[in-house]
Amino acid sequence: MLALGLDDKLPHFRIELRRLEKAIDLVQVTTLKNYPALDVPFHSRWRHFAVGGTDRWAALAAKTPWHDDAARARAEFDLAIVSVLLDAGAGSSWRYHDAATQATIGRSEGLAAASLAMFKSGAFSAISSDPLRADADALRRLSGQQLGAGLQVSHHNPLIGVEARADLLRNLGRVVGAAPEVFAINDTPRPGGLFDHLAGLAMDRTIAAPIILAELLRRLGPVWPSRLTLGGVPLGDCWTHPLIVTDDATSGHVPLHKLSQWLAYSLIEPLQRAGITVTDIDALTGLAEYRNGGLFVDAGVLEFRNPADAAREHEVASGLVVEWRALTVALLDRVATGLRARLALNADALPLAKILQGGTWAAGRALAFERRPDGSAPVRVVSDGTVF
Repeated sequence: MLALGLDDKLPHFRIELRRLEKAIDLVQVTTLKNYPALDVPFHSRWRHFAVGGTDRWAALAAKTPWHDDAARARAEFDLAIVSVLLDAGAGSSWRYHDAATQATIGRSEGLAAASLAMFKSGAFSAISSDPLRADADALRRLSGQQLGAGLQVSHHNPLIGVEARADLLRNLGRVVGAAPEVFAINDTPRPGGLFDHLAGLAMDRTIAAPIILAELLRRLGPVWPSRLTLGGVPLGDCWTHPLIVTDDATSGHVPLHKLSQWLAYSLIEPLQRAGITVTDIDALTGLAEYRNGGLFVDAGVLEFRNPADAAREHEVASGLVVEWRALTVALLDRVATGLRARLALNADALPLAKILQGGTWAAGRALAFERRPDGSAPVRVVSDGTVF
């Protein structure tokens, strides 16, 4: 997609590569402002639990009497998987009131705080004496009304796609329950059982990040709505574009898997805490979502070929959105190369997972609020709460 864009052959976007340095400037300034010592953590769900200076999960985990490291890791897998599945955009008007801190939080951070509060209360557990878990049986029974109440959704506090998000969690429960050989190795079926499965794949307590993603796609792929299938396999966050041509069955397909990759990033820290080394972290791509993508549009690296498209809403499967998201992934690699050169760091020291956090996501959000009072993305996408 990037090669087509650089040849000016894409129908929806032009690429102004000369403006990429401006985007890298902003990412560098933002990174050094947020992390002056360059001690950048991964761009994962765990960052959102610490919004406002209070690390809600760390505080809760510290006072929980875990049986062993694996028990904590299973709980963290449960929480991360459920929380990430719930976070496919909140819109600009929804807010969550955090009773513990009295903070009112929106967007991804609000969804994180809300999902953590539900997790803490045992909303996803089938065992009343053990609330800090998610069980296949409890997830299968979750209603949209229950989820809406936990997310504080009301007529005055609307959130897009509540029932679709509840469907995802019910699907998660069904998928997990149907594969005890993966999700019930050391417990009853639960998403956190994936920890034991991955630990079993780790050679000498070491696992490569692409294996984490591959197992997420293989084991949890059926959770996603089956918009597109290949050989009977639902492809999830994969779309089509007429100019992407290959000589096999994948012709036209553009795989993005934004939430699955973000979930892969979010499972690295629990694995590390449990004593498993994760390698090859930079082999995962950047994330095709609206903050990273918005950075390139707002910085002028990507220009609408038809300016009127900026004012229109676009379906997530549209050619325009597929172009935008694919170009985002490719351009993030260019930003990473430029930023590492400026900071004299290599991909091991500054993988994409840290550049996103430092980084492109924060810079994209800052630009959005500079240009639009509600901080919305420069590309208006019709969302059902299950994509990004």
